[in-house]
Amino acid sequence: MTIGELFRNATGHFKTITRHKAEVMKNCFRIGLYGQGLLHDLSKYTPEEFMTGVFYYQGNRSPNAAEKEVHGYSVAWLHHKGRNRHHYEYWIDYGPDRDGIKCTELMGNRMPLRYLLEMMCDRIAASKVYKGSDYTDAAPLQYFEASREIRSKAMHPVTKHQLRVLLRMLSERGEEETFAFARALLRREKREKAKMRLAQLRSFARMPEKRQGRKPDRSVLRKRSSFASQNSGVDL
Repeated sequence: MTIGELFRNATGHFKTITRHKAEVMKNCFRIGLYGQGLLHDLSKYTPEEFMTGVFYYQGNRSPNAAEKEVHGYSVAWLHHKGRNRHHYEYWIDYGPDRDGIKCTELMGNRMPLRYLLEMMCDRIAASKVYKGSDYTDAAPLQYFEASREIRSKAMHPVTKHQLRVLLRMLSERGEEETFAFARALLRREKREKAKMRLAQLRSFARMPEKRQGRKPDRSVLRKRSSFASQNSGVDL
């Protein structure tokens, strides 16, 4: 590969991943994932991943796939999936031990909602970048349904179902309604977490000090109750 080819590949790859990142960031911002949108895929600019993009640049598909065809694996992908939680592969681990017997099977764990939604944004952006003018709202679902992921046990069944529902909604109802639904899911999760934390705070305020071998100090309990009531609206 000549110096000129390396330069063209580096330029093309940089433009591709930067456009992709911008698309994901825009999608994440629309559903309220501001921090994740800003930090999305920053590892692609590290030497471990960027140089693979230069040497195996394709333009119409991921260079990681081309590297895998040559070596049987992709160093860039192994580096990437271990640092980005919006990939379901990040959540693969050995299953829990049962009755003292260690599990020897790798399995996919259920993805937290915020990373599931970032994965949706990522897939939409990737389809837009690689399909260009041929993109439709059905493209991410079509890619997912045709992929081996749909048959793989590596993705947790609940995560798989949730992703399919989101992509089907995108295909049938469009981005506006799908992103509005995603925002509603995040708001509901935040409310539920706030309720749980408030319940924990109130439980702490009522905790008897007999557990520590001392008689209950009524003044301390009153202070705890006062603290809980004053901070009832705080998202801890």
